[in-house]
Amino acid sequence: MSAPLLSLRGVSVRLPKGADREFALQDVDLDVAAGEILCVVGESGSGKSLTATAILGLLPAPRVTLAGGSITFEGEDLASLSPARLRAIRGKRIGMIFQEPMTALNPLMPVGRQVAEVLEEHARDLTAAMVDARVQLLLEEVGIPDPPGAARAYPHELSGGQRQRAMIAMALAMEPKLLIADEPTTALDVTTQARILALIKEIQSRRGTGVLFITHDFGVVAEIADRVVVMQQGRIVETGPAQQVLRAPVHPYTRALVGAVPPLTPPARAPTPQGPAVLVVEGLRKTYRTGGLFGRRRVVAAVQGVSFTLHKGETLGIVGESGSGKSTVARTLVKLLPADGGSIRLNGTEVREATRTAFRPMTRHIQMVFQDPFASLNPRRRAGDLIAQGPRIHGASRAEARATAERMLALVGLDPSAAGRFPHEFSGGQRQRIGLARALALEPAVLVADEPVSALDVSVQAQVLRLLAELKQRLSLSLVFITHDLRVAAQVCDRILVMHRGEVVEQGETAAIFAAPGHPYTRALLASVPGRGWVPPAVAAE
Repeated sequence: MSAPLLSLRGVSVRLPKGADREFALQDVDLDVAAGEILCVVGESGSGKSLTATAILGLLPAPRVTLAGGSITFEGEDLASLSPARLRAIRGKRIGMIFQEPMTALNPLMPVGRQVAEVLEEHARDLTAAMVDARVQLLLEEVGIPDPPGAARAYPHELSGGQRQRAMIAMALAMEPKLLIADEPTTALDVTTQARILALIKEIQSRRGTGVLFITHDFGVVAEIADRVVVMQQGRIVETGPAQQVLRAPVHPYTRALVGAVPPLTPPARAPTPQGPAVLVVEGLRKTYRTGGLFGRRRVVAAVQGVSFTLHKGETLGIVGESGSGKSTVARTLVKLLPADGGSIRLNGTEVREATRTAFRPMTRHIQMVFQDPFASLNPRRRAGDLIAQGPRIHGASRAEARATAERMLALVGLDPSAAGRFPHEFSGGQRQRIGLARALALEPAVLVADEPVSALDVSVQAQVLRLLAELKQRLSLSLVFITHDLRVAAQVCDRILVMHRGEVVEQGETAAIFAAPGHPYTRALLASVPGRGWVPPAVAAE
């Protein structure tokens, strides 16, 4: 049997004093063979990404350091190499795809120039013409439309999927033997995600590349993995062939993770009487106009004639790719964006044309939960103050608002003593709960949730979704639930509205649409869900 391409033995990484544990990684052993895709899964803080940075020699020293073990790649111990030797290997023999291309790419440099830099650093015998030709070929190979135009574009001028493909082009520029992909599809739509996964599989198969794929999405694991490593708090708790781990997990932690994955089949729902309409939207329109005298003028019709009705106690899901208009609809509902036309009636009152002053009392009845709770929470204010802000604006005394904040924290499953802590002192799931508490403090009739669980681990996602279901039942909430995760939509939405390029192409009962989608775009979305043929074992056993 040939030696593995990459081998980690007894790798430990020490955290600085004062951390929640001594070691971020402890006694990690794993192998990646040439031509194999090894998926590393686990929750945030499990050590997945730190494993990748340890392999590449990119640990944030001196605070975080390698405390022991060996990292062998093609016979060389990477942990003992000089910085110069490591730089020669990174990019040439080991490629890296980072999770967030917008932060990994240089915003001040055209994309083609960034790909060219890799070639110029590691293949110095190439002429300028040869480098340019190779850049065009790489961009074409990863499926970016109009490679010459993309090469001239800056990162912000490309879509999320195109930026991720540009990152892949950089990682593949020198045809590395090992590709490390750190959550490369987490924030992507299902159709873009499907194309990226197919591209990685095709490259791995054609070039015999070993792939270390880091993810918390078990649908992705089911789609591409040959083997799986499960990590918990810096340790490997289970490893084995993908089908074995996915269908018959052994460790309790693995079973809990797999059991938290929402199935793609909507649950049976007892028919409920349709309550009164609380939100009626008719012919909603929003157009973005950018550019001016010194730049290209662009006109984008983000929302075109969208109409729907939300009933009391109902969850209406809005699904579609990035750029379909989902979030624009959400922001116009709460007047964070002005709509250009149409009607928005909240409990019978027209809100689209209401002035800012006139709309303020209406905010008691409609609130929003944002996708990124860390960005939407003021980092300089304590959790209790953030939650109390709404009641204070609407006339509550300081004591009343404080009592409401503590009651809301308890309602969303947090200790009221957390009111004195700042946002950075909470985990991602806890911050999302604070966002929920802030939105619920005014006891709204309608909650607009914009991708509220897209960035969360499956176990935390399951907790937040259960909480939303409980609150909806207890408070008779009506939800507008925006998501690109069709597994989540299947479980939480009573009805689905499918958007494509600003228009509604299909809407109806969730179970009916998932069973027999009528529009080609809806069928394409459902066909693109990773691991769609895999049913989590906890569900299969029921």
